[in-house]
Amino acid sequence: MNDLNLPEPIAAYFDADRRDGQAVARCFTKDGVILDEGKTHAGVAAIEAWKNAASAKYAYTAEPHTLQTQGRSHIVTSRVSGDFPGSPVDLRYTFILERGKIASLEVAP
Repeated sequence: MNDLNLPEPIAAYFDADRRDGQAVARCFTKDGVILDEGKTHAGVAAIEAWKNAASAKYAYTAEPHTLQTQGRSHIVTSRVSGDFPGSPVDLRYTFILERGKIASLEVAP
């Protein structure tokens, strides 16, 4: 992951994703938003709940391997492996950063 030179908030997100919802939520602005599996999770409490629910449902790891920057968007492709149907899969994480935190994240196949 360090070889990609991920911006600090994005590197912090992937590190926090290995831990818990509270750690993930701290990576976001207070009004941060996640769009995942067609659902929007807005605000720190909703982001924490999203991560906790995902961790309760599946054990997984995400290994970023590609970084692209398009305007304000940082697009990280990550190999996600775990005990979910279709594992492993490459997912695209599209981050928009604001003042050293994540303002929005969209996770898509």
